[in-house]
Order: sequence, then C-alpha cells, then structure tokens
Amino acid sequence: MKIQALKSGLILLFLVMVTISSAQVGPGQAVGLGRIAPYHIEVTYDKTSHIIFPSGIRYVDLGSDNIVAGKAQDADNVLRVKAAVHGFDTETNFSVITEDGQFYGFDVCYSETPQVLGHDLAKGIGKALQSKSGTIRFEELGASPASLTALIMEALYEKGKKAIKHIRSQGYGIGFSLRGIYIHDGKYYFDLQLENTTNIPFTIDYIKFRVIDRKVAKRTVIQERTLNPLRMYRPLLPIAGNTAERNIFLLDVFTLNRGQALEIEVAERNGGRGQVLKIRDSDLVKAQSLDKLRIKF
Repeated sequence: MKIQALKSGLILLFLVMVTISSAQVGPGQAVGLGRIAPYHIEVTYDKTSHIIFPSGIRYVDLGSDNIVAGKAQDADNVLRVKAAVHGFDTETNFSVITEDGQFYGFDVCYSETPQVLGHDLAKGIGKALQSKSGTIRFEELGASPASLTALIMEALYEKGKKAIKHIRSQGYGIGFSLRGIYIHDGKYYFDLQLENTTNIPFTIDYIKFRVIDRKVAKRTVIQERTLNPLRMYRPLLPIAGNTAERNIFLLDVFTLNRGQALEIEVAERNGGRGQVLKIRDSDLVKAQSLDKLRIKF
C-alpha cells in the first residue's frame, strides 16, 4: 500500500467514526471508548518474568508497588517483571509504550509457580496483536504515527536499492557509505551501510550527525551543530568480520548554508578505525520523496 493512499484512508476512517459517534451519542449517554484487551501474566517473588516486545521500550507504568519492572541491560525491547511483595493477593496491572508507537496493557496475578516465565510478543505481530495494542503519536514525529514511521523504515531497509553511490569513506578495512537520503512529512531518512572487510569485529561506539563549516581558517574554532536522530531502525550491534550491516536513521528536516556540510561520523569503541562522511547541500536537496513507497502490513 502506498503511503499517500494509507494516510488518506486513515483520515477518511477517522471522519466516518466521528460522524457515526455524533449521530449515535445523545445527551446523558456515555461514549464507548475503544478497548485494548490486556494480556494476562503471572509473576512470582523468587523468579523473574521476561517480555520481548517487537520494538524498543519507551515508557512503563506500574499499577501498584506489588510488582517491579525494568528494561533488560543491553536489550531495550526486553522488560523484566517480578513480584516485589511475596504472595500479594490482589490483581494489579502495568502498561508499556514502545518506540514503534504501540500501547500494551497487562493484568498481573501472583503465582508461586508461574506456568510461563518468558513471553515473546515479537512473534505475535499482525492482526492478532493489533487487537491488544493501541497506536501512540510521539510529539517529535509530528503528524506521522510512530507505527507508520516504523513501517516506512522497514520498507526502506527491505528495499535494498542503492540511490547514492558517490558518498563513501574507506580505511583500515572498514567501508562507510550513504546509500540514500529520503524525505517524508518533514523528516529525513538516511540509509547508511557499514562494511567490515577484516577478520576483526567492529564495535560501534556511536554514530553522530553534525553540521560543520567546510572551510575554516587555521586557528579558527570550528563551528558545529549536532543533530540528534529521532529514530534508528536497528540497534548499533557489532559488525562481524567480512560482513556488512545497514541502518536507517530518522532526523528532522534541516538545510545547509553556503560553505556548510553535514558530517556523519561512526566511531569504533576501543579502536581507531572510525570513518566520516561529508554530505553537501547539493546532495541534501536531492532527497527522494517517499510518497510512492509501498509498505507492508
């Protein structure tokens, strides 16, 4: 489905729902809210339950002090949950919002011997999952729902076609390249690839976007402005030897003045094989529209 058709359909559906609601709800009548069916899980005091979400966890709210929860270290889509009070007898709940804009509710009961300690919601993506989640809008993403942004990034990643071939940095067996710049709803999508042609893994310390002056006099302080990505499609995992990995980064739209350039730097943790890309305004203004991009549900 094309993005423009999808957005038009969502707007039309919203208007129809508002019209129906206005026609059916009279004075003194309660408005029926859309229900998000909760998941049901059991927790215990001596063991930890883990829930794997399809996307990174952004927000967690606990219904009571009878339970504790937190993101697993180095795995932002895994939530650890356990009982904080031994044998609590009243049902409680918690809610989770993920980076792809989905809202999940959970009803929690205590059990000395939970039947299941690991729950993988990532395997439930599809219509069955949609009935137990709701779509959230994040302020930094503007008019685009986070779920639509995630689908666009996924479609770009799977597209695989290289739109830009001349912006590349190579050294120490590491290749860093910009494959494409795309624009949609006031946001840039940068398609980057990192290639490791050595046998030594490349562990990414950070990937930084900044606007700099292309030409500065000696002994002049370089003026730079850091741009913080709003999203990235994949976590920054180590690049194994003789492999290549891609990632999609989402940024607010910006422009470059005369004499400025965009620098994209990838740094190696505990190493010196980092690479830097320089993008000029002439490349930025050629960002391709995504209105005709086909996305899958």
